[in-house]
Amino acid sequence: MVKMFNLPEQKTYISSLTDRIVESYHETKLTHHLDHCPLPNYGTVINVLEDLKEIIYPGYRHLERLNSSNVSYHVGYLVDRLHDQVCTLFERAICHGDDDYCDCNHGRRQLAHDLACLKSVEFLAEIPNIMRSLSKDVEASYAGDPACKSKDEVIFCYPGLEAVTVYRLAHVIYTLGVPLIPRMMTEWAHAKTGIDIHPGADIGEYFFIDHGTGVVIGATCEIGNWVKLYQGVTLGALSFPKDETGNLVRTTKRHPTLEDNVVIYANATILGGETVIGHDSIIGSNVWLTYSVAPNTTVTIEKPNLKTRHRF
Repeated sequence: MVKMFNLPEQKTYISSLTDRIVESYHETKLTHHLDHCPLPNYGTVINVLEDLKEIIYPGYRHLERLNSSNVSYHVGYLVDRLHDQVCTLFERAICHGDDDYCDCNHGRRQLAHDLACLKSVEFLAEIPNIMRSLSKDVEASYAGDPACKSKDEVIFCYPGLEAVTVYRLAHVIYTLGVPLIPRMMTEWAHAKTGIDIHPGADIGEYFFIDHGTGVVIGATCEIGNWVKLYQGVTLGALSFPKDETGNLVRTTKRHPTLEDNVVIYANATILGGETVIGHDSIIGSNVWLTYSVAPNTTVTIEKPNLKTRHRF
């Protein structure tokens, strides 16, 4: 039975409880970030994503009544704001990834700041290329789904495009060598869409994820052009090799390669860094595959010998 406290007793208990919680930080060092440089702010990462989507899909997001006369003003405002926010996020991520940048030496911190601002400009400069890639992804989504009535429907409604949009932005940041932030971005998309794409994956043009829930694409996947995945597809690792000290080896190719024009149907699992699915192949639903497949191959589960059961 819970003991009843009067108000003064409650305040005394809350004070002692606070002390106990703070003391526990000494025992849980893996789950707090005290006495270190600030981390990238999660809310700012999400705000940056929303601003980026305003630029990539003008007229589809929050800003309305955009036209050729006023769009430059809006984009200029967003890009200028993004530069400041991204530079700060990158600087914090770089410091987090390299303690040498996070010491008390002002010169080292200035180097981190300068590097972050340079990388932020390089990232923003890639936006036109990202937009071209996403335009092709929209085209592939519309072409690959007969239930789709328009490309507007793809942009407004398809979780696959949402996840791929975040992935393509995060992938550029990942290739620039900025730590932490790309995973923050793609895991936000994962939580929102149910689609888990590691920012390190290398995905070609005209990529379409239909329905999407439960799709997993590993960090070292290589995916060609005009590839289509259905819900529940896993492109994962076959095993996790360890080095002589027992630590996981993180630099090997662990995830499969899909060549051009491959279709993977629902709940198929393809594993292994040496597994290659040849171009123009089809992998059927629920297939478990750990070996390579030649081009123009269809792989399905063998149909079981079903017997009719009668109920009397």
